[in-house]
Parts: sequence; C-alpha cells; structure tokens
Amino acid sequence: MRCVLDLTADVGALTAALVDVPSVSGAEREIADLVEAALRGCPALTVQRDGNVVLGRTDRGAAQRVVLAGHLDTVPIAGNVPSRREGDLLSGCGSVDMKSGVAVLLRVACLVGTGALRPEVDLTVVCYDCEEVEASRNGLGRLARERPDALSGDLAVLLEPTGAVVEGGCQGTLRVLVRTAGVRAHSARSWLGANAIHAAAPVLTRLADYRAREVSVEGLRFREGLNAVAVSGGVAGNVVPDSCVITVNFRFAPDRSEADAVAHVREVFDGFDVEVVDSAPAARPGLDRPLPRAVVDAVGGAARAKLGWTDVARFGALGIPAVNLGPGDPNLAHKPEESVSVQQIRDVELALVRFLGAAGR
Repeated sequence: MRCVLDLTADVGALTAALVDVPSVSGAEREIADLVEAALRGCPALTVQRDGNVVLGRTDRGAAQRVVLAGHLDTVPIAGNVPSRREGDLLSGCGSVDMKSGVAVLLRVACLVGTGALRPEVDLTVVCYDCEEVEASRNGLGRLARERPDALSGDLAVLLEPTGAVVEGGCQGTLRVLVRTAGVRAHSARSWLGANAIHAAAPVLTRLADYRAREVSVEGLRFREGLNAVAVSGGVAGNVVPDSCVITVNFRFAPDRSEADAVAHVREVFDGFDVEVVDSAPAARPGLDRPLPRAVVDAVGGAARAKLGWTDVARFGALGIPAVNLGPGDPNLAHKPEESVSVQQIRDVELALVRFLGAAGR
C-alpha cells in the first residue's frame, strides 16, 4: 500500500491523493483497500467489504436514511497520473469522473463517522468498482441484484460530475442492431446479386429525418436522441455484400419504460430486422419529494435534467429516489486534460453538509 488516506485533510488534497492511486476498471483493489482502511478509522461507521465494493453505514435508528455513492474506477490513464495542481485547478485521470466526488463522499462520511456532523438521518456510503465498463461488471449493479438491502434508503445521491448542480433522473439507453440482407455476387457482375449496404440507405434516411422529442418530466427538460453509432458490412473488395448491420443507440426520456422505448424503435424501423442487444431504464427525477428537494435547496435551488445514463437508475429500480450531484465539468471526463476546480469540490462538500444538517428536521 503506497499511502494512507487522510479523511481529515482538505477535500482538494484528498482528491489529489485518490487520483495518485491508479484504479483503471478491474484494478481497483489498492484504492478499495485504502478507502476501507480510512473508513474503519471512523468510530460511528460499520464498514463492510464486498469484493472491491466498500460500504460504510451508521445505525442510530433514525427514521430516514441517505445513501451517498461513487465509483472508484477510471478509464485507462492517458499520461495524467500523478495529479497536478495549478492554482485552483487539479488535473489528473479521474479528477472529474469521479475521484473528486468520491473525496466529497469520504469527507462527509468522516464528519458523520467521527461525530463532527450529527444529522437526523442515518447515512450509508458506497464506493464501488467497474462503473466505466460493461454493466455486467458494475459493483453497484451486483449489490442491487444480490444485496439490495445494503442499498436501502430514502434518498440516494450519486456523486457523478454535474458542475455542482443537481441533475435529476437520467435518460434510458437502448442499443439495437438493424440488419439488411442481400445476395452475394462478384462486383464485376453486380446485377447477379443484391447489395445489402445499398439496402441500408432507407435506414440511414429514417435516422437523418428523425426529429428528437423534447419533453418535460416533473419540471425538467429531457431531449431524446436516436443515432447510428456503427455500420458494418462487406466481404471483400470485389464482392457485392449480402449483409449489413447498423448499430443504433436510442437515448430516451424517463416518461418512457424500456418496453416503450423498444416499441418506438421498432416502429421507426418498421419493415427491417431489429435486434435489441442492450438496454437500461431511465430514472424519473423525483424532485417533488422532501429529501431530494432539500438537496436542490442546499445548492441554491437550481436543478436540470441528466442528459445521459447514470447509476441513479439502479436506485430508481429499487424504488429509491436518487439525484446526481458532484464537482467537475462532465465534458472534461475521460480526456487527457481532465481537471476540476478545487473550490467547486469544496462547494459540493459544503452543500452536502448543509443538506445533512437540515435533513430529517
């Protein structure tokens, strides 16, 4: 183990310490060990380890429970570890997505776990692995399937980067394969065949003509999107192809179920072979409930829709309202120049402290 995490340190310094520990998806053991050891130093927390998921919780018998969740993994490092600090900006892999959010989570856990902050709600913190890769490996997803009781609560706050603004709910995502068929032939005698790539032209036309729906869900504006993200076909440079596959991604608003989304996509591509290969539900904002509303109030009363899919949907599937709130510009996530404002990290920490100070009262 190369360091010890000091949860009493400034949240900017704690973020830097987390960035300095490489934790590409699938290699989170070291950082999970450090997080576990640090949380075990908080007397009021009961700490559990499940693979590379670390959970800490208070059990004071409060009427309500708040869950704070953040993932420990990052995308592959792009020459940006260790961290770098220049004025207010902290740079490094995961500084935005989402080690600054995890630092906030750990600081709040420390304040509650040492008694410096005594909220009227119980607290659960979840630091999990494999968020940046396929859903089947996601540590939070595994807990939701195998130990949903570990995630139970009245509100979940996911520390995903939002620029310190509450983002309610999330879009659902659906991926389908649209197939066209033809007859293989020598390209010198193409009239003897039927070109499957040419047959895909109507699919692309329908996509180009598609007008994405904008819809208000519980007061937040969601915009959908239907896009081709890959095209594959072809046999050889002198062969008319007999098959073509267009991969299409549909990002849908939370007023649609997954079944509704599938039905809509099949309607758009009526007459074509459509295969669903991946799907994840959307999550409704739920900001009309007292606890989520209190989070919005703690950051100044502003909220917007989450245009993207996040793990709030996993909490939504368990019947737990959830919001996204974290430091960092999500447009910088995964970039070599990824960087976050230290002041913004502090602002999110203060907002969560304000929220917990008011929650349950």
